[in-house]
Amino acid sequence: MRRILIVLVCVACGYCGSQSPTGPTPGPPPPGSPPSQPPAGPQTFVGAGDIAMCDRNSLATAALLDSFPGAYVFTLGDNAYFQGTRQQYRDCYDNTWGRHKGRTFPVPGNHEYESAGALPYFEYFGEVASGPTGQGYYSFEIGDWHAIALNSNIPVSAGSGQAAWLRNDLMTSRARCTIAYWHHPLFTSGPDGDMPSLREFWRILYDAGVEIIMNAHEHMYERFAPQDPDGRRDDVRGIRQFTAGTGGAFIYQPATLHPNSEVRISGFGVLKLTLSSDRYQWEFVPVAGATDGGAGACH
Repeated sequence: MRRILIVLVCVACGYCGSQSPTGPTPGPPPPGSPPSQPPAGPQTFVGAGDIAMCDRNSLATAALLDSFPGAYVFTLGDNAYFQGTRQQYRDCYDNTWGRHKGRTFPVPGNHEYESAGALPYFEYFGEVASGPTGQGYYSFEIGDWHAIALNSNIPVSAGSGQAAWLRNDLMTSRARCTIAYWHHPLFTSGPDGDMPSLREFWRILYDAGVEIIMNAHEHMYERFAPQDPDGRRDDVRGIRQFTAGTGGAFIYQPATLHPNSEVRISGFGVLKLTLSSDRYQWEFVPVAGATDGGAGACH
């Protein structure tokens, strides 16, 4: 797969003032847009997974996104319930998180693959924004950070085409700080349990010095201390994993406390990351209830 490299535009004063809760919210152009002047200063990356069920919960989390005009938006999969059909994207996702489509960098979840080949997902976002149909992995730049969107619903083994692409993408990146995200978590305290098949992704990313991994699938928020691919705490080279399956689907409660799990929140909300040249800050922004926040440094 040809690596998608872009330089994104910092959204300026055109977004001053209030945003309509039903109109599109402008933001940075999606991958594949023509190069322009790179954004300056810290960049905001905000989103969640497990989102739209045609109810008030995804309306509430979409309203949180309204309060971050000009930010980059991510989805972590299971964007439209329950089968990711064209109608569910139209009826459940489009009038909530879909108003931020123009600045969204998505990945698919297992529910997207309830529809053959996740075709409605690829049709809705388009190959430019979501990677080639059937693959769905791509990379892009957020200010000084390199961002990698992966697909945990297709082969993820060491010998897979996606793993080979990932190694090459990391080797050719010149960014100091890197973030990667996909749907299924390797580590979780949630009821679905760990996904050991994702360990190879972790090994590749850990060896490359990646800072952050984001996942969903578990309908809760969880933050881990920096750790290595085998789940050992590593404050020097470890990756910090965030799970944010809090976009609107019914909420889970933690099942078994996982080693290195630092915070767990069962509530709707979005994860907001502020990405600076050599540091990052995180904040779980809830619809209501508990929050979480902190900061870390790039390796």
